[in-house]
Amino acid sequence: MPRRRTSSSSSSTAPSAPSAPRNRTPQPVRVRRRSFGDFVKAFLAFVVLLVLVAGVPVALASQIGWPFPDGAPGLDWLQREITVHTFLSILTVVVWLAWAQFTACVLVEVKAAVSGVGVPGRVPGSGPSQLLARQLVAALLLVGATAASLTPGLSQLGQSLEGNQKPSVAAAQQTPGLFAQQQEQAAATAGALAEQAGQAGQAAARADGGASAAHGDTKYYRIQPPEGRHHDSLWEVAERHLGDGRRYKEIFELNKDRVQPDGSRLSEASLIRPGWIMEMPGDARGGELVEMPDAAPNVSEQVQQQISDYARSGDHAQGGGAQGGAQGGGDAQVSLPEQRPAPTPANPVTPATPVPGAGQEHATPAAGQAEDSFGLPEALLAAPLLAAGLLGALGRRRRQAMWQSALGAVGGRRGMEPPTPTGDAQDVQDALLVGADPEGVRLLDRSLRGLAASLAAESRPLPVVYAAWMSGNGDLHLQLAQPAGKPPAPWQQGQDQTFWMLARSDAEGYEEAETAAPYPGLVSLGTMDDSRLLLNLEAVPGIVSLSGTETDRAAVFASVAAELATNGWSDRMTITLVGFGDDLTPLAPNRIRHLDGFEDLLETMAAETRQRRGALGAAGHDSVLTGRTGPAQHTRWAPHLVLLAAQPSDEEALQLAELAADAGRLGIGYLVGTGGTDLPGAAWEMEITGEGRLLAPLLGLELEAQSLPVAQQRAVVELFTDADPGSGPEGGPRRAANTPPFLVDISEQGRPAVYARLVGSYEIIGLDAPDGERSALLHEALALLLLHREGVHPRVLSSALWPRGVTADVRDALLERLRAWLGTDPDGTPRLATDASGRLTLARSVVSDLDVLRSLYYEATQGRGVDSRQVRGRLLTDALVLVRGPLLADRPEGRYRWLTHEIVDAQLPLLVADTGLALAEFHLERNRAEKAIEALNAALRTAPADERLWHELLRATHTTGDPDRLRALAADLVDRSGARGVPPRTEALLDELLPTWREGVAAAG
Repeated sequence: MPRRRTSSSSSSTAPSAPSAPRNRTPQPVRVRRRSFGDFVKAFLAFVVLLVLVAGVPVALASQIGWPFPDGAPGLDWLQREITVHTFLSILTVVVWLAWAQFTACVLVEVKAAVSGVGVPGRVPGSGPSQLLARQLVAALLLVGATAASLTPGLSQLGQSLEGNQKPSVAAAQQTPGLFAQQQEQAAATAGALAEQAGQAGQAAARADGGASAAHGDTKYYRIQPPEGRHHDSLWEVAERHLGDGRRYKEIFELNKDRVQPDGSRLSEASLIRPGWIMEMPGDARGGELVEMPDAAPNVSEQVQQQISDYARSGDHAQGGGAQGGAQGGGDAQVSLPEQRPAPTPANPVTPATPVPGAGQEHATPAAGQAEDSFGLPEALLAAPLLAAGLLGALGRRRRQAMWQSALGAVGGRRGMEPPTPTGDAQDVQDALLVGADPEGVRLLDRSLRGLAASLAAESRPLPVVYAAWMSGNGDLHLQLAQPAGKPPAPWQQGQDQTFWMLARSDAEGYEEAETAAPYPGLVSLGTMDDSRLLLNLEAVPGIVSLSGTETDRAAVFASVAAELATNGWSDRMTITLVGFGDDLTPLAPNRIRHLDGFEDLLETMAAETRQRRGALGAAGHDSVLTGRTGPAQHTRWAPHLVLLAAQPSDEEALQLAELAADAGRLGIGYLVGTGGTDLPGAAWEMEITGEGRLLAPLLGLELEAQSLPVAQQRAVVELFTDADPGSGPEGGPRRAANTPPFLVDISEQGRPAVYARLVGSYEIIGLDAPDGERSALLHEALALLLLHREGVHPRVLSSALWPRGVTADVRDALLERLRAWLGTDPDGTPRLATDASGRLTLARSVVSDLDVLRSLYYEATQGRGVDSRQVRGRLLTDALVLVRGPLLADRPEGRYRWLTHEIVDAQLPLLVADTGLALAEFHLERNRAEKAIEALNAALRTAPADERLWHELLRATHTTGDPDRLRALAADLVDRSGARGVPPRTEALLDELLPTWREGVAAAG
């Protein structure tokens, strides 16, 4: 049973256990000094400013004239003809106004930069103009002699103009600069001062924190709520108020282990909470820093008292470690939610060892009974959401392949049967079938979209969510970055104001919501105390690092990538993979892309970061969350998640950290692998151990990690590759013909002992009816075996019959009853056997009408019917007679849910359509149009949406020479098409066969 680890336990054991994971602070690297290029940029910026501010008005005044009229216009001015001169005059006024607006922006930016206090004010309606002015002024002032004193103002370069917040005791929510190069220049200018101030600040903090404040060497401020963005971080505070994010260590040393107003303490790599007091070095500027409480008349008495108490904490470094340890996990940013007692069912069926998941427990062996011989990979059995995503994506890929095959999109391949997997691929497919929890995925998706729709209806923004917990009883807990008020019904407040909870019973009542997926970046990391943790990668304020051995890290990275690529609770996203040994693109070609190395990644993400910041500013949003709900939700703001499996150097990590400093509000997430436990710039640090534990002590987490080892990863990719119709040898088709996996002897001598009718209503011929209590289970088990002649794993069978889990003895008892019911053949061979791999197989004497239908079509088109026209017609006619309706038409409600994983529901209509088309062609060769129409109508009853059948029906009706009949068929086809309209190819065929068909439609309308 995993236990929860707190920062207390980790800190206490660190000295004696060097291998225990520790979150370390980012290490500074040597900053870049001003270069000749910086001076060139400053000179060019000066020239551009001179031309735009002074040159434009001089040119306008000398060449065109002033925009003001010589006198007041009369009423006749409104009646004059608009000439070219009038149009040019209007353009002149527009240019003058644009110049005036840009000049105002320049003045505002210069004032803010020179004063060094706060951020520039916003000039109304001047988004792009003010951004340009800000860049030019910054480039000019960054190389000035007083650049070091200007850094508090310059650190705000490129912020979203919508991000200017009203003044407070501390404007700690401002985002870092937009342009990384300008930030680096500002940091380079202040490099020497930062080192000196850092050493002095650390010495002063260790000597006497309170005395420092009294002598004016220290300032204080109070963190405010981020208002829709992510929590602040030490790096960002240092970036804004000290001019260099690398000076965050000074702030950490001044505030480490000191008790905050909410009783928690600052620890390494933890985030800063609203309401906390921060002591700052004496050279901190901007944000209305408070030197002492009485120096801030606009601060409430309560806040003044809090700052006074904090200042009196004095020598906080002494004994701080013990106090921090007593505090436990108070400053963990992700914590386990409190669990509601699980409801007790009237007739409970308790699995012996349930696999923790989203309210679903799968069949597992009873105590003391080994099932290792079954060989299913446990990694996928313990990943229900990942398995459900992979299984759903695989089904969609196989259906797409069948449709392409049916339409002849892939040359030469005419098959509707996907290749039967073998070896590791077969084991992985069985593990997916056993482990998948599609119901949990459906409830999670509906719950999140329903929450977004409810908040949009109340005109409330989406809260920032760091994590989601899916408890063992099916409840969903969202952990918010900060309190967001009362949740909309049926959501409830959780254990505190940062938890919103939705009971499973309430989630089941949610309807489909027409809204964008609000939190597509959620991904499973593992389980803790029977609850599954999904971390929201796109909301983490910075880099998430994962340390451990290369093999263990690769397994976690593969799991994260596969789930993000195939999950059912997102719409669109981009997943960039760097340093992955195996290509995962086949899982989701539209989502996954691989990059060669860090240089390509840095170039790509720098451009994407700039683009997203600009787009958010132009749209007037604080973050991507505000663009996913309300009137702007059509923009979607799809996340971009970067998985860097290869360890970057310290310099590369810091470059990435600068990009990631503002990534949370941009919808960009970074997961970076490292061999050690010390990655510069990491906001959250985790470690994967050789025992499969995912540890994050400072977050209070110790999880049973979710992983996808390399063998299973390659087997999953093989399943998807085999399902691709164009992935055969040398780009050719994998199979040239449709060869069913099981062919029936269709002669008189091949009469089966047990015959099941599945196409239509379910009937069994040749067996006595079982007793009523177990009849439904036995019939369902037999249907599953009939649809999988290659064999069914016992755990797959039990998972299909009991989706919420069952003990092994109950499953084995059912199998014994199934064997007894099916009986034996005359030679004593049991009709239900077990093959060498442990899978259940049926004897050839047990067949279904679907087996016969496949065999008849195969014999007619690729067997004896190829050389004998008479045999082909008879076989096709016999095949079409077998079709009595959809598969298992009368199956009871709530059963046969495993059919959602199958593709037989798509295979059967295609098989029936191909049979009908082949029989119609057979009749039309002898000019028997009526027989052809009869065959096509029979096929349409099972495959009414197949466009090929309608085309042949139109052609066959046209050959009858009856225009009225053809016109009636065209009207029926148009009526069936509904609001979507007639498909283009069908429309073209109607124009060819019945040019006047549109007139009939217009008359009917």
